[in-house]
Amino acid sequence: MGMLNNRVALITGAGAGIGRGIARRFAGEGAMVIVAEYNPETGRQVAAELAEIGGGGMFLPTDISQPDTVTAAVQHTVSEFGGLDILVNNAYPTMKYQPARLENIDDERLEDSLTAGFQAVAAAMKAAFPAMKTARHGRIINICSLNGINAHMGTADYNASKEAVRSYTRTAAREWAALGITANIICPGAATTPYHTLMELHPQMAAELAKSSPMGRMGDPEQDIAPVALFLASDWSRYMTGNTLYVDGGGHINGVPWAPQLPE
Repeated sequence: MGMLNNRVALITGAGAGIGRGIARRFAGEGAMVIVAEYNPETGRQVAAELAEIGGGGMFLPTDISQPDTVTAAVQHTVSEFGGLDILVNNAYPTMKYQPARLENIDDERLEDSLTAGFQAVAAAMKAAFPAMKTARHGRIINICSLNGINAHMGTADYNASKEAVRSYTRTAAREWAALGITANIICPGAATTPYHTLMELHPQMAAELAKSSPMGRMGDPEQDIAPVALFLASDWSRYMTGNTLYVDGGGHINGVPWAPQLPE
């Protein structure tokens, strides 16, 4: 018996990176996983992978820049499977903008980041709430970032959206705890596609990040990050809510010393 047998999970951004790693781990433990993904090619590919692993997978086109599509994905899942046990808000268009000084981040970029990074998460949580309330069971896992906690330079809009999600998640944990719904946060340090892209753009950052991690490496999405998400999704974490888990090899302990040279 898998840890998530007969559970239904929706994961945004499950077509690659951390989302894919979590989806694979959940499916391997018996969950039916909804791959809520913007890219149809990777979304369908991952859904097919999950069907072979165990549990199952279904692709739903979802664009977090349009929160209504996230709401629709949740509602479709509840209608199709009779409920939603696990919601993982993972998607974010990380490489849409290059690092920039705070004063150079215009209103359009800030609005884009808050819409995709925060409002889409809020929409998903509110859409999932009725089914979780009825079932008296729910697991909400929101992927946030050390960028906001450590005030990384050059990404003020991203930092703000992720910290908004953390605050929103903690409030949900407080308000929904008596209904059997838990809400927790993971701040990961993982070698994802956006990470590798950033390393190509800023190779000096690789050495600085390696030095900032006591373990001396970035995490693997499926082997290092996904098991913690699995724990939060399972009954093993039923008495745990409102927490931020730093799954980063200890990198949060001393903060991040890297300070990029940003254009004026």
